[in-house]
Amino acid sequence: MLHYMRIGAGLAGSSALMSTTERLIAYHLARLKDKNPQVRIASIRELALLEAIDAYDALEAIYHTDPDPAVRKAAQNAGRVLFRKKNANER
Repeated sequence: MLHYMRIGAGLAGSSALMSTTERLIAYHLARLKDKNPQVRIASIRELALLEAIDAYDALEAIYHTDPDPAVRKAAQNAGRVLFRKKNANER
């Protein structure tokens, strides 16, 4: 527990300006580079659930470049969700 508190204290200043949602989005964006396709798919789905409109470009890149067809399909589906959300917010 002491180790966790020491690490948390060091991060408190840098993450204090980020909301919990922003930290979750950053976490899932980082996991898009994981070597395990199931991890990438799970993070793609979470980004869609979080309505992370800022992740759209990253999902588009994955759709065009990821070697795993299931990951590309998940990125396509999540991208559609985020595209619709973005367009709804602009109205």
